[in-house]
Amino acid sequence: MDSSTQPKHHLPTIGMRNIKTALAATLCALVYFFLDRSPAFACIGAIFGMGSDYEMSKLHGGNRFFGTLVGGFIGMGLFAIYAQLFPDGSNRWFLIPLTFVGVVLLILACQCIWVGGIQPGGVVLCIILFNTPVETYISYALNRILDTGIGVIAALFVNAMLPGGFTFRFMRRFYEWLGIRNDIHHTGPEVTIINRKNKK
Repeated sequence: MDSSTQPKHHLPTIGMRNIKTALAATLCALVYFFLDRSPAFACIGAIFGMGSDYEMSKLHGGNRFFGTLVGGFIGMGLFAIYAQLFPDGSNRWFLIPLTFVGVVLLILACQCIWVGGIQPGGVVLCIILFNTPVETYISYALNRILDTGIGVIAALFVNAMLPGGFTFRFMRRFYEWLGIRNDIHHTGPEVTIINRKNKK
């Protein structure tokens, strides 16, 4: 085959979404550093919550947050049963049937609340059942829900403050004043008007 006809492969470039995702995760890590608290789940929530536009951000962030919420509460309920029966943490085999029950309940609940939350909810559910001490399972689940919510909010905030994807109306006007107009959108009622003007 002639080398000139072979498709050229281009190295990926660092785009605005890449930068905003990194900024959101770094912001969470910075805030949690001063709080002397692990930023792991907040950073994960920030990465999940960053989308190319508002709808995608809401979708991915909702997957993570509602999945963690549902999985966390189901995990707490099932682990409470285990802790009531075996307060010393023995007979870990009992967690095996609880896993089956938990996954079934998780899928049913997410189908009613937020379908995309099944996978992240399953992660939290399994962590609570198999990797959490009996004494701290409630605080662990509540902290993970809180951390994930903070991470998702951080992603939406960074995504809306910087150009690219979607932008708050006042920030869009600020960027237009600076002469930055490419790939700036927002979720207000002016979107349709702006798009019509651009098409003319």
